[in-house]
Amino acid sequence: MRFDLLTLFPELCRGPLDASILGRARQAGIVEVHIHDMRPFGLGLHRQADDTPYGGGSGMVLRVDVVDRALEAVRRPDSHVILLEASGTPFTQDAARRLAGHAHLVLICGHYEGVDARVRDHLADETVSIGDFVLTGGELPALAVVDAVARLVPGVLGRAESLDEESFSEGLLEYPQYTRPRTWRGHSVPEVLLSGHHARIQEWRRERARERTRSVRPDLLDPGPAGGNERDRTAEGDTP
Repeated sequence: MRFDLLTLFPELCRGPLDASILGRARQAGIVEVHIHDMRPFGLGLHRQADDTPYGGGSGMVLRVDVVDRALEAVRRPDSHVILLEASGTPFTQDAARRLAGHAHLVLICGHYEGVDARVRDHLADETVSIGDFVLTGGELPALAVVDAVARLVPGVLGRAESLDEESFSEGLLEYPQYTRPRTWRGHSVPEVLLSGHHARIQEWRRERARERTRSVRPDLLDPGPAGGNERDRTAEGDTP
């Protein structure tokens, strides 16, 4: 699987992609992640990539023609183009699973006051937000999308079965996990986890997952149109 990130600030993206699981997956050739500076596609001597908004207003807007040229340099017939934007659709685990089915994702990182609306309307296949907050740019959200999607690619994680027991895999937050020491400052590991009784352990984990979800993310248990259900999502999304 290949990811191409289009950004005006490539230095914001490089470090996290070289470390830990993503770094190893790239070295092994399981996933490819390429970072492209959009500045060379800008206009004039200073390679201008943004301009003042029509109709007035503060800030600068990323130009559609600059984004278009940068996109054409990496687009393939099988490309799926994503614009990271605060007004985009909330990014969820279900969305990550869906995107993992694409062979090539292109992520456009917005910046400044925003991006010309024609990028969203005519160049991007979808817009994505990682939460209800505003960031200075789309680079951090793009990295979050790459991480969430890449870990679903076969071979990226050492134990693929771990994907079946993590948060949101069944519409619930993950149950609490424990390891050594058995007792720490008077706090002990729940006895059921030491029992060796697998059915009882699974029952305990399921109930703790339900309790945590009810306490922290009750919206995931809400069957209404604005909520989720036990085969549904989480909402985490936003950028500029």
